[in-house]
Amino acid sequence: MPDMKTPLLGFLTTVIAISAGAPDWQLPCDLRETSHGSVCVCNSTYCDYLEPPQLTDISQIVVISSSKDGLRFKKTTGDLSKKKPITIDDKQFTDENFKADAIVVDQERAWLQLANIPQSLFINASIKTYRIFVKREQSFQNVSIFGGAFTGTVSYLLKELPVELQDHVYRSYFHPVGIAYNTIRMSIGGSDFDMEPWAYNELPLHDPKLSNFTELDPRDLQKVEQLKRLKIIGKVDSLKIMGAAWSAPTWMKSNNRWTGFGQLKSEYYQTWALYHLKFLELMRSKNMPIWAISTGNEPLNGVIGFFFVHFMSMGWTPWQQAIWLNDNLGPTIRNSAESKVLIFGNDDQRYTYPTWFRKMRSSRNNSLNYLDGLAVHWYWDELIGPQLIDQAHTDMPNKLLLNTESCIGDKPWQTHGPELGSWQRGESYMRAYTQDLTHNFNGWLDWNLVLDEQGGPNYVKNFVDAPIIVNATSRSEIYKQPIFYAIGHFSKFLPPDSVRIETRIENQSNPFTQLSVVGFQRPDGSVALIIYNGQNLPVDVTLDDSQRGAIQLRLPPRSWHTVLYK
Repeated sequence: MPDMKTPLLGFLTTVIAISAGAPDWQLPCDLRETSHGSVCVCNSTYCDYLEPPQLTDISQIVVISSSKDGLRFKKTTGDLSKKKPITIDDKQFTDENFKADAIVVDQERAWLQLANIPQSLFINASIKTYRIFVKREQSFQNVSIFGGAFTGTVSYLLKELPVELQDHVYRSYFHPVGIAYNTIRMSIGGSDFDMEPWAYNELPLHDPKLSNFTELDPRDLQKVEQLKRLKIIGKVDSLKIMGAAWSAPTWMKSNNRWTGFGQLKSEYYQTWALYHLKFLELMRSKNMPIWAISTGNEPLNGVIGFFFVHFMSMGWTPWQQAIWLNDNLGPTIRNSAESKVLIFGNDDQRYTYPTWFRKMRSSRNNSLNYLDGLAVHWYWDELIGPQLIDQAHTDMPNKLLLNTESCIGDKPWQTHGPELGSWQRGESYMRAYTQDLTHNFNGWLDWNLVLDEQGGPNYVKNFVDAPIIVNATSRSEIYKQPIFYAIGHFSKFLPPDSVRIETRIENQSNPFTQLSVVGFQRPDGSVALIIYNGQNLPVDVTLDDSQRGAIQLRLPPRSWHTVLYK
């Protein structure tokens, strides 16, 4: 674990809040500095939470803010009837010691990381004013799904923690005082984040009837018990569970291996469909019904990705997958008691869109009728623009669109594993969520809920970052990263059935402007705007709402905000 120092101010804030009898669910972040930034520390007896803000008056405005300088879900309230600017207080702004860590090159495609830009460039910098138009009358997609993955690694780490700390993880992610997740993704069999590769019915070999797939594996039984606890602690009435398979048992595959260039043998197409149905039935028998499945995790890993992918995978071409979906999986699920389970297609990178589905249609014209949604992974989004997603949405406008996997630290040029406290990594998430939701996505599922200090453990030492890091050495603390709060600025304040509305920044033609916004009408009629200021200067923002008129805000540098009003 990187060397960290607890700031005296953060400690005193915590002590004062407790001694003053602060409401149970309005506890501030116990901020701790790290070599990369700062994290919020939770232990068995303390963790930061925020009761969902209630707009009690039509003139009330609430701004929830997080910043590089240490704000984490800070709540600021104002009175719109007074027509006064609302200022979000942060550390005192100066023009000293500037470091520009990220400059936008093309907001639709990539960000070039730079550092140590000379201070002289900012000496005469002035605070700029931006106008954001909010047009409530123009509405777009419904946004209802936010969550993360409950992998074998997550299950393993949680089991090692004291119950009180496990509960803080569940409450932080799923409770309304946390960030209000409503969905988890789990593997059908093993994934790359497990202690070893595994699948159901590995034995007996060449068993098309899956005679040994009659009960859940102990690893999944452990997850079921943990998910029961999660639902209780997180106050989740209806937890959506999305399943995806990484690989069939090796005897079904052309290469007889967990990884490498290998595909499902055609004689086992129906067996593989039955495999999915058995999993659905067994999960339902444990009162954990599956909400959705995909056609398989990252199908190109076993076709072209085997050069660098060394974990469980199974290859598909779109033509093969269309045949399996149309002739086997689709009819098997739709003609069963699990017929209402949603089926998502692709479950792979943005660069495969929309070609993957067009090729599926060319193989089996009706295959796409079995799909309820399209699943996308984010890993190359900073290099591939969202236009490909727009084309797929135009082709299939009635399909749900979800990002189903995301993490950072996977690229050769990135730190493999956590950068504890990295604000820059949080900004990457903020930009990505904003972009996807602006391009018709209905939600986002992140990858591992928790990882250890190395970014694992797993059987291939595939180390990455996560929104919450567990101190697996002491097992006495967890660390909420800036990534956690970036996600929470969306998931916490966008309850199911929120609808995106039109927002537009006036004259935003400068590609170096690091200001973004996406807006929503919530089910109660209130508006939620998520605004990101990636600049090293404060900005003045005038919200020009089609129903409320002008609202003025001053936002601190390197910060993001959720603005709520009626």
